[in-house]
Amino acid sequence: MTISDYIVKRIQDKKTDYTKYGFTRVESNALKTFFDLAQEFERIEDVYQVSAAIPKAFFNLDARLYVMDPMQNRLALVSSSQDGQENLGGSPPSEMRPAEHPYFMNASMVLTIRGNQVLLEQSPHSSEDDVLGILEVYPCGNLDRHQALFFQKYANRIGFSLHIRFVLQKNIEHVKFIRNLVRDVEHNVIVPNMIYKLFLRRLGGKISKNREIETLLRQLMSAPESKLKAEVGPLLDELTEVNRGLIQEFTSIQKHYQNTSLFLETLLRRSHFDEGRLTLRTKACNMKKAVLLTQLEQFAGRFADKGIAIDDDYSGIPDEDTISVVDIGLMAQVYANLFSNALKYTEEVIMANGERRKYVAYGRQRLKDYFGPGKDGIKYNVFTTGPHISSEDRAHIFEEGYRGSSASKTPGTGHGLTFVKNAVEIHGGVAGYEATQYGNNFYFIMPG
Repeated sequence: MTISDYIVKRIQDKKTDYTKYGFTRVESNALKTFFDLAQEFERIEDVYQVSAAIPKAFFNLDARLYVMDPMQNRLALVSSSQDGQENLGGSPPSEMRPAEHPYFMNASMVLTIRGNQVLLEQSPHSSEDDVLGILEVYPCGNLDRHQALFFQKYANRIGFSLHIRFVLQKNIEHVKFIRNLVRDVEHNVIVPNMIYKLFLRRLGGKISKNREIETLLRQLMSAPESKLKAEVGPLLDELTEVNRGLIQEFTSIQKHYQNTSLFLETLLRRSHFDEGRLTLRTKACNMKKAVLLTQLEQFAGRFADKGIAIDDDYSGIPDEDTISVVDIGLMAQVYANLFSNALKYTEEVIMANGERRKYVAYGRQRLKDYFGPGKDGIKYNVFTTGPHISSEDRAHIFEEGYRGSSASKTPGTGHGLTFVKNAVEIHGGVAGYEATQYGNNFYFIMPG
């Protein structure tokens, strides 16, 4: 990777600046000492003390550091070179206010501390003009312009260092919150969700009992001596219809529960949050039966409602030859994202024979030696009819938050294909897109 022209330019700019500043050896050593110690100490309170101690140690000048309290949105004294004589936590004098440039007040030099512009959006501090604090150095009655410039640059270094610490502290707290939240989700969502499995089992048992009663009544009515047929017949027919409806609803609820539980337990896996990335729990499975068909079943009704036909010509590879070792939960969500996009973007096309068709298709194909000699790949795809994605959009469709120019009127977040790419890649595979006859083909290739 070559160094960009911009970086080279900035380095040259800094060389010129430091030559122009003409800092003395003592001043340069003061800046280097602050930088080294700001990296060395872990507690931000120690960095506060270093900030106030440097002027005293190198120039025999006292200093006070005021930092913006984000909770009360006011400046508070956090460190002083005269610790024992100061009221830490107190406010600066009323006439001491942030300003665009350093200024003198009585015998003190007052320098406004601001943060790094790049980090402003991530900062926990919110104040007028993005002020992080004030550095007061005293007594400064005899400071010349060169010394004032040094302390201005010193205040800038304090600002950048504190800003990074604030952001780091915020991120650490954020990570702790997420980890605690995941524990709560496990305890209060995933575990209680398992209870639905017990409810479904009980409901299934009662439906089976109903079926037994239905069968017994039919046996009683079919007996030659039975006198129940006329009276019980209509009730039995109604019971039969009720049982049929219960079985349909039970089956739908059970499948929905299984799919929702799979997604919950996969997405909210604690290891994802501990490691800061998607993690795998793999097992051998038949991709078509264990993953693809279970997701297609979730979308089949919605495809039908939008007039989208399903072409299930899966390919000529025998099922027993495509046992894959994958994370079933993650791969199920890969197909769910692809089918969700198919539901949104499939459009009618005119075939070569003049027939109008609107359909989604899926398939697989073995790619010999795709991952190297003796390392085959299996290409899985979801195809949809409709206009091709523009050449400008193709290079970006797997990027986080990116939405194609043709998708502006369709609800979405631009996250689905990014998830697909990430989930496939951690399996050692690749995801991609290709424009094909009559439509668009999204695919992923897994080690086979």
